[in-house]
Amino acid sequence: MKKIRTLTIQCPTILILLVIGLIPLYARDIEITVEDTDLALPLEGARIRSWDGQEYTCDEDGKVRIPVPDDRQVVIQATYPGYENGRLLIPIRGNSFTLLLHLSGILENQELVIEAPRPGVSETRSGRSVAISDRELSRTAEIGIIEDVMTSIKLLPGVGYAGMFNAMPSIRGGTPGDLTAVLDGFYIEQPYHWGGGVSIFDPRMVQSAQLSHGVFSSRYGHTISGLLEVTSKKPSSTETELELGLSSSATNLNLSFPLWGKGGVMVMGKLTYWDPFVWAVKPFVEEVRYITTAPYIRSSAFSANYRFTQDMEWTLNGFIGGDGMGAYYQNESEAEGLVSKNDMRFSWDNKLGFLITGITFNPLPSMVLKATAGGGFHSADLDAAMQNDVHVPYSPKFLEDFKDYLDEGKTSYDLTNTMGDTMTELTINYQGRFDVDWDLTKGFLFAAGVQELYSQWIEEESAHLWQETLDTNKTLADPQKRPWYTHYPVTFSNDVRNRGFFSSLYTLVEYTSPERRFGAELGLRLDHLYFVGKDFTIQTAPALNPRLNLDFGILKNKGPLDSLSLTVGTGLFSSMNTNLIYIGKDSGIDDFDMKQSRSWTSILGTKVDFSNGYSLTIETYIKRVFDRSYLSLVTQENALVSDYQFDGEGRIWGFDLMLQKLEARYWDGWISYSFNHARYRDPSRDDPDRPDWYYPSFHRFHNLNIVLNIKPLQRFHIAIRFGLASGAPKSVVGEVTSYPVRVLNADGTETGLVIEKWKRSSRYSDTERDGFALPLDIKFSFFRFNPGGKVQSEIYAAVENTLAFLKTRQRNTTFNSYTGKEDEGSTTASYQLPIPMVSVGFKWTY
Repeated sequence: MKKIRTLTIQCPTILILLVIGLIPLYARDIEITVEDTDLALPLEGARIRSWDGQEYTCDEDGKVRIPVPDDRQVVIQATYPGYENGRLLIPIRGNSFTLLLHLSGILENQELVIEAPRPGVSETRSGRSVAISDRELSRTAEIGIIEDVMTSIKLLPGVGYAGMFNAMPSIRGGTPGDLTAVLDGFYIEQPYHWGGGVSIFDPRMVQSAQLSHGVFSSRYGHTISGLLEVTSKKPSSTETELELGLSSSATNLNLSFPLWGKGGVMVMGKLTYWDPFVWAVKPFVEEVRYITTAPYIRSSAFSANYRFTQDMEWTLNGFIGGDGMGAYYQNESEAEGLVSKNDMRFSWDNKLGFLITGITFNPLPSMVLKATAGGGFHSADLDAAMQNDVHVPYSPKFLEDFKDYLDEGKTSYDLTNTMGDTMTELTINYQGRFDVDWDLTKGFLFAAGVQELYSQWIEEESAHLWQETLDTNKTLADPQKRPWYTHYPVTFSNDVRNRGFFSSLYTLVEYTSPERRFGAELGLRLDHLYFVGKDFTIQTAPALNPRLNLDFGILKNKGPLDSLSLTVGTGLFSSMNTNLIYIGKDSGIDDFDMKQSRSWTSILGTKVDFSNGYSLTIETYIKRVFDRSYLSLVTQENALVSDYQFDGEGRIWGFDLMLQKLEARYWDGWISYSFNHARYRDPSRDDPDRPDWYYPSFHRFHNLNIVLNIKPLQRFHIAIRFGLASGAPKSVVGEVTSYPVRVLNADGTETGLVIEKWKRSSRYSDTERDGFALPLDIKFSFFRFNPGGKVQSEIYAAVENTLAFLKTRQRNTTFNSYTGKEDEGSTTASYQLPIPMVSVGFKWTY
């Protein structure tokens, strides 16, 4: 079966595209049934590739409806694991056809065992997970200047709004960054480019992605919020395939070739070049003007598989990639007597890679054994430095109030601040796991597994900065009774040489009744961490995580309903906060003081499939977080040190719903809505401005996503992604006021300089929020088809961040800390550029 080859060119005008692409095409819907030739059994999950390149999945009766032109004959193709590919000529007349598939090869005295999920079959399970197929990924992730699987994941229910350049969203109220990623069963410790801006998962290297944020199977752990399971594409065992993509921001190349009909090899590469984009937006965006090295990504992946026998298959997957950027900023300004000179440089270089291999073996028709092993690394180099020289006039009021502390006749002061951070980081991990699945007949399945994950963390960091704290000198006076502060340099350094041994065991039993009227899954997982430092060790208590799911098939094929199911689940989960890798011998943590963060999640869900192609899923959940780890930075002897605690709590509840229109002729897509209420507590943190229980900074009550794929013509599609997210917490601030500051040397001695600074009070609020976020992305696609189904071309134009100019996200104003002048307008912590981003291209498929 031929795959997509992509070629992107820049187009002079959309009007030309409309003239070429909008050619009328009349169509009708037909029903295809795919069956086994010898047994006449329907093949649920069989994939149909239509004449226009669209792909469809057969239901449990082996049936699917697809649109075809009514003015000519076309050819469709069908694939199914273990069967030879089939083709069928669709005549001009007729509405129902049957396509018969033959078993691949001759299996004498053997059963056909499918030991993996059928390709394309949705892994979406109420109360457990939501899955996105490769077809859905191509529509929602292959848009814009960066194509990323996380773009699609962020559109699913239960996922909090995070902005465009942020691949670390909050999952059902959990801490951003707690989402654990697994590629073909391999845990990836840092699956990100640009420090978490985008993920490493290009949609062209992914067969499917599944977000598990309910009570998912005990096969996986190391998260208390969500699990992202990514399945890589497999090369064809019969055909050579090529995909090529060129655009103004990236080049992609995929090459696949077979291995004697028993497997194949696929190589994928990606190269981004943002220089044209940076050049185009420099006149409009202040932050972009000083970029010296445009943000870049260079990555390559490969996948191979080989089936030695009908019962044994070998797989190999690998990835190597890097990213980085650089900036140099020089500026001198003068306003109202303030003279400021800034000199800043920044460079970031990041590399990561991994290699995974595995063997799947069927010793019995009812048993599957799988062994997987691999290793990976992640390295990062950061070099940043800044110098700020200011000449600041004193305000008349300050001169009057503090004349006894100022040199006679002095009306201004000069101050130099220098800051810098140099960091080198290396993470190495090795892991292996062994799993067994055994069909015990009569609806029972037993599974068990063991996993060992070894991680080594090496980091050297040296930083210096200036800090202000309350002055302890009680002899200082102020007519306004304002507190004095001290301004002094501090240093921060890290020399990490730590290792972690993560050991996991799991076992589970599944039961499915005849006709799937009732199902149950009972599992138990044990996770243990042994922490080893340069000259110390920390033992931890094992975390026991039992999990239970009950599934009830209430209705099936009743009137307009295809099915109605109900799921009830509850379970325990555990994970380790990544900040714990910096623990040292002087951190004061003894054996069993370190704890894994835990959560207890309970969920109730229902799923309704309608006969007209709609599906509705509703889930409500309650989550209690305990033993959550957190840290605070405290100053000791002019140095910043980390204070680790393991008593954090969280109370989270909410509900999600998703209404999906399955693959159809004129339109499809989904609407998802999530409500989340999450409050956290840090008992050991001394923060008088925050109450005992608080909303975390990433919390949002409401998240709405609308994904539409509109197809008014076979040759013209419109893809739309629209979101609506309520605001994040915002502090309540007071008036801007001045205060006196003594400048000290690094050793705490006097410099004799007293300066005037400006500040304002800020306190936490349960009720204050910033404005709504309204992300909108649109893609227009124009297609040309070959009726034989071998050649397809697409011309597209896309606009991301379309509503960037709408000022909906109001936050507190900023102010100049040297003059007290407030800036006009407002600012917000945002992961989006303040302008729409346009991309155009051309794709060719054969």
